[in-house]
Amino acid sequence: MTSKIKVDNINKVSDDSNIIKKCGSTTTVGSGSGTIVVDGSTVTLGRCGGTVALASGATQTGFGRTGTVDWQTAIKTTGFTAVSGEGYFCNTSGSPFTVTLPASPSAGDIVSVSDYAQTFDTNNLTLGRNSSNIAGQALDSIISTEGIAVTLVYADATKGWIVTESGLQSETPGPQFITATGGTITTACTNFKVHTFTGPGTFTVCSVGNAAGSNEVSYVVLAGGGEGGSTAPSNGGGGGGAGGYREGKSPQDSYTSSPVACTSGSNNGLPVSAQGYPIVVGAGGAQQPNPSNNLGNDGSVSSFSTITSAGGGGGKLDNNPAEPGTAGQGGSGGGGGAGAVASRKTGGIGNTPPTTPAQGQTGGAAGPNSDGVHGGGGGGGATAVGGATSPGNNAGTGGVGATTNITGSPVAYAGGGGGAATGGGTPARGAASPCGTGGQGGTTPNVDGSAGTINRGGGGGSGGWPASGTARGGGGSGIVIIRYKFQ
Repeated sequence: MTSKIKVDNINKVSDDSNIIKKCGSTTTVGSGSGTIVVDGSTVTLGRCGGTVALASGATQTGFGRTGTVDWQTAIKTTGFTAVSGEGYFCNTSGSPFTVTLPASPSAGDIVSVSDYAQTFDTNNLTLGRNSSNIAGQALDSIISTEGIAVTLVYADATKGWIVTESGLQSETPGPQFITATGGTITTACTNFKVHTFTGPGTFTVCSVGNAAGSNEVSYVVLAGGGEGGSTAPSNGGGGGGAGGYREGKSPQDSYTSSPVACTSGSNNGLPVSAQGYPIVVGAGGAQQPNPSNNLGNDGSVSSFSTITSAGGGGGKLDNNPAEPGTAGQGGSGGGGGAGAVASRKTGGIGNTPPTTPAQGQTGGAAGPNSDGVHGGGGGGGATAVGGATSPGNNAGTGGVGATTNITGSPVAYAGGGGGAATGGGTPARGAASPCGTGGQGGTTPNVDGSAGTINRGGGGGSGGWPASGTARGGGGSGIVIIRYKFQ
């Protein structure tokens, strides 16, 4: 018995130009670098439930993207580098972190992120630009909206990554500002916050901005001033040196700084991160009775972040043989003590340890060896050395300090203390206005030295002879001031 096969149609296939296969079959067409062109208005690849895949090493062009990504199910809790075509659920509940966008992106590359734990508002997610622009700006983008999802597509080198889906224009890069707590907070020049510390505390940065808003702070770190020296019947003691004065002005700021402020280079405004910064405010050199055979007490250091200012040097007492050595050194040096011993008349060295710009100046020298009756030298100030003894037993004036508008109005800091006069001479004032704050020097009979101004870092005035009460002046305490743009 024989079988019978009925054939409805037979197409001869001489090459790859005309192939008809039954639905569901697999056909490999061509080889090597050949190209297949299929005419017709619609070409359907694959079948329902099937898969269309590119061979290993193959690339595609002309298909474009739909604006969607493949969402990754592994929740991200720390910083990572994104891959084009992927979306990520980011959990910042533990801490903020950065998603670095793909390097060397091509047009059409796409990345999405979503707020997994609804914490982007408290712990921000940062999109690191990775050398490409975001919305035409060379700035990282900070996402700070709770519960938001953001999709970015790379357009070109000019605009870079563009936000295509977020629903909020505010999520595109723009000015972002520092927020912080600590100290006494005031507003200056409308757009700037000022944190003032007159004692120990913590400057806590809650969120960090960007270069378009603010990501650096300006600062004044002023140490305590030195105490004035002691005076004997025939020789005047030196004034106390001012506390070390250091100021940095951020390029994002606009106030009028002091002449010694750092406004360029590596020591200008300080970059900050989201953390607490301990603040130390130095005390002035403590007052001692007059007369005594002790050098004036040095002031104490003040500090913020990487900035430390040295306390002012104590003033030298008269050339009492029981008290050898020179005037105190420090932020600014103490004034020299009058008398016959040359080494003891020299003012203390300022800017110790050295900083750039200098944090203070040297104290003034006392009277010459030829006459044992002379006034003491003035303490050094932030911007000028202490005054030397002048003829007629007159004492040296305290060195001029620094005036800054960091708080929104001009305030003087770090003036040196005046030396004491004897033998009918004129006692010296502290540093001259407008950069005073140093204490007045005393004289005989019974005129005491006055203290340096508190929280201005002034040096104390040298005591008069004999002591009528307060004797020589103590140094003024320091201060720490931090300023930044907040809107």
